[in-house]
Amino acid sequence: MEARITGDSLPVVTCKLSAGESMITENGGMSWMTEGLKMETTTNGGLLKGLGRALSGESIFMNIYTAEREGAEIAFASSFPGRIIEFNLGAGESIIAQKKAFLCSERNVKLSMHFQKKLGAGLFGGEGFIMQKIEGPGKVYLEIDGDAIERVLQPGETLKVDNGYVAAMESTVNMNIETVKGIKNIFLGGEGLFLTTLTGPGKVYLQSMPVSNLVGLVASSLPRK
Repeated sequence: MEARITGDSLPVVTCKLSAGESMITENGGMSWMTEGLKMETTTNGGLLKGLGRALSGESIFMNIYTAEREGAEIAFASSFPGRIIEFNLGAGESIIAQKKAFLCSERNVKLSMHFQKKLGAGLFGGEGFIMQKIEGPGKVYLEIDGDAIERVLQPGETLKVDNGYVAAMESTVNMNIETVKGIKNIFLGGEGLFLTTLTGPGKVYLQSMPVSNLVGLVASSLPRK
């Protein structure tokens, strides 16, 4: 499979497949394709796995597109201004991502829900109690809101992140929360009560324009009756 990512603020990944190769995406994820591709709608592992994906922000049913001839092309466009990032996961390798980050992948990639082990991190960390676990082998493409910033954390190194800015992380990274110190900082600082803490080792992917922040900004600008 050959893939190329094009576009700036609204990118698209176009995949050129050999006969027999497949790509998988959620319902409605395909943007356009050439002739020579067969679509199959499936729960991809059973109803329970489908329900688990639904809890992590994806659809119960997935669409599998299989090339029936050489050179068939299929494209998957981003749904929000930002970036598309490619991950080439080996067998057993996995990444943890925010809800609805998954765009498409090769068929062997497994998508499931990931529970935050610490209740506080899930309830107050801003990234959600349930995230997505994406496991190889295979290539996977994630949507990032706004621009993407990669940081490599050394063992024991901690990065403090405001709510909503964590897009994805390697499974070795530990996520937790901490309370903002100082009454004045909490009520006047504008950062809220909690910060997400990410502790290495591992790579994290931050996003510059979370959808939730944009929605809040738009809502605050709407005229009130």
